[in-house]
Amino acid sequence: MSNLIVHGGAPLAGRIVPSANKNAILPILCATLLTAEPVRLRGITEITDVKKILEVFRSLGSSVEVDFQTGILDVHHKSTHFDPASDRLPEEMRSSIMLVPGLMARFGAARIEDDVKGCTLGAREIDPHVEVFERFGAVVERQSDGLLLNVPGRLRANDHWTDYASVTTTENFVLCAALAEGTSTLMNAASEPHVQEFCAFMQMLGAKLEGLGTSRLKISGVEKLGGGDFTFAEDFHEIVTFLALGAITGGDVQVKNSQPEQFPLIDRTFAKFGVRIEHKDGWSRAITTGALKVKEPFTRNILQKVEAAPWPYLPVDLLPIFVALGVKAEGSVMFWNKIYDGAMGWTSELSKFGAHAFLSDPHRMVTFGGKPLHAAEVESPYIIRVAIALLMVAASIPGRSVIRHAAPIRRAHPHFVENICSLGARIEWVEGD
Repeated sequence: MSNLIVHGGAPLAGRIVPSANKNAILPILCATLLTAEPVRLRGITEITDVKKILEVFRSLGSSVEVDFQTGILDVHHKSTHFDPASDRLPEEMRSSIMLVPGLMARFGAARIEDDVKGCTLGAREIDPHVEVFERFGAVVERQSDGLLLNVPGRLRANDHWTDYASVTTTENFVLCAALAEGTSTLMNAASEPHVQEFCAFMQMLGAKLEGLGTSRLKISGVEKLGGGDFTFAEDFHEIVTFLALGAITGGDVQVKNSQPEQFPLIDRTFAKFGVRIEHKDGWSRAITTGALKVKEPFTRNILQKVEAAPWPYLPVDLLPIFVALGVKAEGSVMFWNKIYDGAMGWTSELSKFGAHAFLSDPHRMVTFGGKPLHAAEVESPYIIRVAIALLMVAASIPGRSVIRHAAPIRRAHPHFVENICSLGARIEWVEGD
């Protein structure tokens, strides 16, 4: 067990350079399996899921050289092998399902383990992925410990229209289509910043991909892909989190941000809590004047709203960050998670701080902010950004708080606590119960 001890109440200030986005790194790592040429990745992060995938690569005979201090990874799958009878993909890691297309394309076979999951965000089905694999020609056989996929010959192109704009399903479709025979089209494709970054990497390898950043992707399959040198962008999740930490503690935090063009809706969401975001010379800054206060809607008798759904909506992963601002700011806000059921059920933990938050249904929460808050010991569900949101609330309150089960933070954000401490926070990890 990993707990966080937070001595809150100090305004945070300073400059931070965010790490790369886990949700870009993991699919790009999986995509390297599609080529037998060397690939160099710059900005790789030392997080649990990255280390698990690299260990899989090593077990399959790939060459892996990584320096987490410099963030440089060299990977070469020239001598890679795979035997579905003996080789296993990492369990309890959602991203392992993105290893399947590379294995099918290279070796004609792959596996999906029974226990493929990520954060506890409600039901996260694998059926959309299996459907994609079948459309590209995979024959799926259910076994006692998972699914076995066999591909007779080369993957074959197809057109597909997904039920919803799923990030991982979109990435799996592109991974399959890149080396498939013919031209494939995906409608209702996800277009989040990390999906765009993944698609840019695929183009660097030589994939013929059109429609980057839109809901319609067209991919013309090629015989083989090449290698290359790729640098990750800053994680917009971390950018928003550090800006919010500055705002909730009444401090002044500046965050490196090379893609402010992705932030107009995020900036407007901050403004609903009285926070102005300034982008200047490659840096972003949260500016507050006095206590946080919810902006009242002009329409009478309605609550201020923050709605989260697939991009270009506000990303659902960021919703807990704004919930933290909601319990701190004077006024009431309704938060609406339009994707995951069960992702809002942590109001009881907020109440331990003295916060007033009401769960309307599995998708909606209302905060009645500006109440007196006090330090507390709380338990985080296994959801990365919820653990961070609880940390944010604790950091804004004078006194000693404890965030129990905070380990999910390490899945996405390397050196996160060290970075916050560099801004003046007093936070430490404590192992054990």
